[in-house]
Amino acid sequence: MPLTPRPVLGHVLVVAAVSLLAVNAVVVKVTIDSGGLAPTRLAEVRSLGSAAVLLAALTILRPRSLRLSRREWLPVAVFGILGIAAGQYLFLASVKRLDVGVALVIIYLAPVLVAAWSHVVGREPVRRRLWLALAVSLGGLSLVVDLWSGLALDGAGVAAALGCAVAYAVYILGADLGIKRGHAPTAFLTWGFLFAALFWSAAQPWWDFPAGVIGDDASLLGRLDGVSLPVWSLLAYAIVPGSVVPFILFVTALRHLSATRVALAATFEPVVAAIVAFAWLGESLTAQEIAGGILVLAAVALAQTAHAGP
Repeated sequence: MPLTPRPVLGHVLVVAAVSLLAVNAVVVKVTIDSGGLAPTRLAEVRSLGSAAVLLAALTILRPRSLRLSRREWLPVAVFGILGIAAGQYLFLASVKRLDVGVALVIIYLAPVLVAAWSHVVGREPVRRRLWLALAVSLGGLSLVVDLWSGLALDGAGVAAALGCAVAYAVYILGADLGIKRGHAPTAFLTWGFLFAALFWSAAQPWWDFPAGVIGDDASLLGRLDGVSLPVWSLLAYAIVPGSVVPFILFVTALRHLSATRVALAATFEPVVAAIVAFAWLGESLTAQEIAGGILVLAAVALAQTAHAGP
């Protein structure tokens, strides 16, 4: 029996997902800066840990959902390697070099990319105001990165955030395609994480992993500088509440909302992340960066109204 879309539930799922991811953005920044784990290694741990948790759960609860035909291997591999592995690494690289709020504002150009792809390639009807949204978002981005001053922010950090925006768009569109082809959201996500884990295992073998770091204590930095937690506990958060749960919520939301609407609803994340980063790390944004962020968020909201589909 076909599932009846419930848009309100879809939006609730997305908001819950991005709230967890916003907290995770600060957790991974602390893990990198204080725990001493390189972004590539943290991405590897998140991928393998998430794959292990999901695979164990589905093997016990729904083993048949894990079946894939030969023609499905390639799209799932692209989803896992580009949408998940590359996306996680670029996200970690961006928050290492930029304030969390700034990185997320740049990354959230992704919803506009998703809307544009859906219109041009997917032939979904979109009103002209989408193109206005694109222009507004680019104007906001220029303020955030202080384009007129020759990129006052870290150039590599900005490049990583832009790359993450593309990877995020690939993730949303890939998951949407998988759901439309009849895959169970959790099973499709499991295969994606498995391919991401295989990619990282080939790129940097596990026998070179700095295992000694896991047992070390890491200061939580910022306003919690006097508090320390073992690195393994930060990794546990990054895997389960920071990856598995929000990613499941995201792909489940695609059963109730179009890819464009899911991506645009996710723009709540920079707002939550900025609040968490201010409360935890003491980070702040300049007036110009705040104005740019508002423009980017206004652009994705405008793109949302431009979408004529469900």
